[in-house]
Amino acid sequence: MRPLNFIALLLFLAGLVWVFTRSETTVREIQRTYYSTVSPLISRGTDMEKYAKDFVAEVDHSKDLEERLELALRERDRFKLIASRIQELELANNELRGALNFQKKTNFDVVGAQVIRRQPLTWGRTIEINRGAKQNVGVSLTVVAGNGGLVGRIYQLGDDVSSVKLITDESSRVSARVEGSTEMGILEGRRANFGEAQRLRLRYLSKNANVRRGMKVYTDGRGKLFPANIPIGTIEDFESGPVAGEAIVIPAVDFQNLKTVFVISGTPQT
Repeated sequence: MRPLNFIALLLFLAGLVWVFTRSETTVREIQRTYYSTVSPLISRGTDMEKYAKDFVAEVDHSKDLEERLELALRERDRFKLIASRIQELELANNELRGALNFQKKTNFDVVGAQVIRRQPLTWGRTIEINRGAKQNVGVSLTVVAGNGGLVGRIYQLGDDVSSVKLITDESSRVSARVEGSTEMGILEGRRANFGEAQRLRLRYLSKNANVRRGMKVYTDGRGKLFPANIPIGTIEDFESGPVAGEAIVIPAVDFQNLKTVFVISGTPQT
């Protein structure tokens, strides 16, 4: 045993002998002094232990909250996806229902078709449909939407696929009339960027034409290119020029969301 350890042991034993040889009152005083000295340390240790436990519990609680938040966000995204899909199905169902109603009520012989392609470079000018010569579709036949609104005409034909020139194309020309007036003019397409709302121009109206916002525009059948009385759109604005007037027309067809069309394959049934 090392000398220092031996001396410490002797001092400890001497202290024990001294304590046990003291009176009961002295022993109690020594105990009181000892506990009063170490009690703050014990109390501090207890406080630290409590703080540590509370901290650990808070960390665990934060992790639990983080996991719950992450789960809630995943559920939110899933429900948003479901809601979006339901909305798409609802729109498709409404369009199909409208198309079926149109097919039942129309006086024309029509061939139903689906829009299968839109070319970004020809946005607002052409679409492709899944019907062609094998389905009795021919060049220059009129194409309408499920609500009866004018879409355009067939200008390129394949066996099972056809291209449709839209009335929103700048080179498109449609003879049109304004309902509730004697005004007639030529409808032309207007250039629009991808995603922009499509508008049409109704030109060669009378200089002081009695044309107001909200009036309906229809085909008038002149030139035999399109049948008469097909809805084209609604007057949005009218501007009187030096020689003639011109109106801006909101199309009757939502070209951005167009999915189902009908090709008029014959003359109206009587």
